[in-house]
Amino acid sequence: MTQQQRQALDELLRHAPFDIGGELGEQRALFHEMIASVPLPEDVTATPGRLGGIPVVTVETPGTDSSAVVLYFHGGAYALGSAADSVGLAADVARRAGVRAVSVDYRLAPEHPFPAAVDDAVAAYRALLADGTPSSEVAFVGESAGGGLVVATLVALKEAGLPQPSSAVVFSPWADLTLSGDSLTGKADVDPALTAKGLQIRARDYLGETDPATPLASPVLADLTGLAPLLIQVGSHEILLDDAVRLAARAAEHDVAVELQVWPQVPHVFQGFAALLDDADAALTSAAAFTRAHWPAG
Repeated sequence: MTQQQRQALDELLRHAPFDIGGELGEQRALFHEMIASVPLPEDVTATPGRLGGIPVVTVETPGTDSSAVVLYFHGGAYALGSAADSVGLAADVARRAGVRAVSVDYRLAPEHPFPAAVDDAVAAYRALLADGTPSSEVAFVGESAGGGLVVATLVALKEAGLPQPSSAVVFSPWADLTLSGDSLTGKADVDPALTAKGLQIRARDYLGETDPATPLASPVLADLTGLAPLLIQVGSHEILLDDAVRLAARAAEHDVAVELQVWPQVPHVFQGFAALLDDADAALTSAAAFTRAHWPAG
């Protein structure tokens, strides 16, 4: 059954109209339409608000522990998506972790290029701490560019002298904007969703004149010493496979407690398809267990 599910998802993504490198206004609308076409469970509440001046959406499911929080960072190559678009996947994470999620609506490129996203992420976390939530009760979770942003934010927090969260989980992180991973070409034929050309376009949007090797833009090149425990999940059928593998190696090199999970024959951010794919459900359960294990009571 799992193999049939993987093949069905591959076909679905290959025939989707979305193009990561397409005209930005059109692709933003398509991205939103794709997300909005999947109805939220009736027991999910999504409440807009602000955190440190940054727009956020608080996502809650019944029975959540109000003392702890997942700070969530959506994907979209730094140029697409929103906190509202992330509610479905954030709710899946929050439900399994047993806490609320706060999805950060960081500013998008090219209107707001690097380091706007990192600045917004740091500001939201700083405000969460100032509101009385201890760092030990916060976990970071991010997908795709949001996964890269999670790691970049952890580095920025270290540089600012702020405490690390209890843990961080990243799904298919885009962690190398120099686009030097071998899987960009080696996995091109089996990746149904992303293209190297599309990522090149979005990287230019985000970086502007910034060197793509800047550590807070490409955290796979950063000094990761002292970062929170890290779980990295990635599919073997995606061009960003090397970003995940190299990020795990870099974290291990710098003595970070890191776990890498490579799920076979699944695409980019496959966790978003838990309703269709048993692998996605299992991956989300694993991510929640990792997060819970690092709460103080874990």
